[in-house]
Amino acid sequence: QVQLVESGGGLVQAGGSLRLSCAASGSFFRINAMTWYRQAPGKQRELVAGITSGESTNYADSVKGRFTISRDNAKNTVYLQMNSLKPEDTAVYYCNAGVLTIALLLVDVWGQGTLVTVSS
Repeated sequence: QVQLVESGGGLVQAGGSLRLSCAASGSFFRINAMTWYRQAPGKQRELVAGITSGESTNYADSVKGRFTISRDNAKNTVYLQMNSLKPEDTAVYYCNAGVLTIALLLVDVWGQGTLVTVSS
């Protein structure tokens, strides 16, 4: 069974920075794409940033130039560096990964989420 555990959320003032981490644990063959999503109160979950196993990246327009996604394959961890935070970045941030299991099944795994609150 594969688990994703996020960390790094918290309360920060507008203009500040936070770094989120998401570590995968368990038994698996390989982790493919890893993606950060977020869900603000009363809104739908939205994609924030994604990174492939080859480290190609994509970002939501709202975070381009402010957020940077990266991964450390040796640690099975993905990061989200968030700079110049705005109150509208307030949300629960979720990590998602496409995981190839030992049985060579591709499964979609979600973390439990970490809360980011940006005060004005």
